[in-house]
Amino acid sequence: MPQLLEGKTALILGVANKWSLAYAIAQAFKREGAKIILTYQGERLRQTVEELGTELGASQVFDCDVTKPEDLARLSLLGKLDAVVHSIAFANREDLSRPFVDTSRDGFLLAQEVSVYSMVSVARATAPLMTEGGAMMTLTYLGSTRVLTNYNVMGVAKAGLEAAVRYLASELGEKKIRVNAISAGPVKTASARGIKDFSKILELVQAKAPLRRNTDPAEVADMAVFLASDLGRGVTGDVLFVDAGFHIMGL
Repeated sequence: MPQLLEGKTALILGVANKWSLAYAIAQAFKREGAKIILTYQGERLRQTVEELGTELGASQVFDCDVTKPEDLARLSLLGKLDAVVHSIAFANREDLSRPFVDTSRDGFLLAQEVSVYSMVSVARATAPLMTEGGAMMTLTYLGSTRVLTNYNVMGVAKAGLEAAVRYLASELGEKKIRVNAISAGPVKTASARGIKDFSKILELVQAKAPLRRNTDPAEVADMAVFLASDLGRGVTGDVLFVDAGFHIMGL
């Protein structure tokens, strides 16, 4: 059976551990024949991600703090790319647990810089490397368009991220670069643990989603493969849901 990403090189930003969606995507990309490059953020994650990179046969693994211009500049030296996966988001824990109206100014700006502007700056650094076109994608969540308890400042950030996807798709389309977002259902990742009462969210989704179950990270990864492959060649500027259908449900 032919591999969907054979001969393609993919940069995957934001791997944290083996439970992260970025890692699931890296696994799927490797399965489909892609050469993968991984980034992590900070010395604390270095050993873990380097070990995962060795396991996956990654061609490069390096630290990239998207708030540092010098780290972003390193991205422009990677050589030809066919796919870029942006799996980066952050908000202060206290800004997720307190009422949204009490969000601190610094916390709001930090969430916007790391979760939204990083997509723009990564696109600016890597688009010139996609000399034959390709696919950029990011990860979002239903809290971008609906009020979800305890998602707060991150919901506003994801709304900005989805708007950024549309503008990037419009501008980069002439270079044959497609830009999309995958709206994944709640998954037990390290970042999800920062959301208060996350286990209750999982229980609600399992009870209410049309498929009566939660999202499997492998499903999100397979959607990423679709977007990065020629199968997704006509899809850009969109938000594709992988959440067992939960986003269609009302009361």
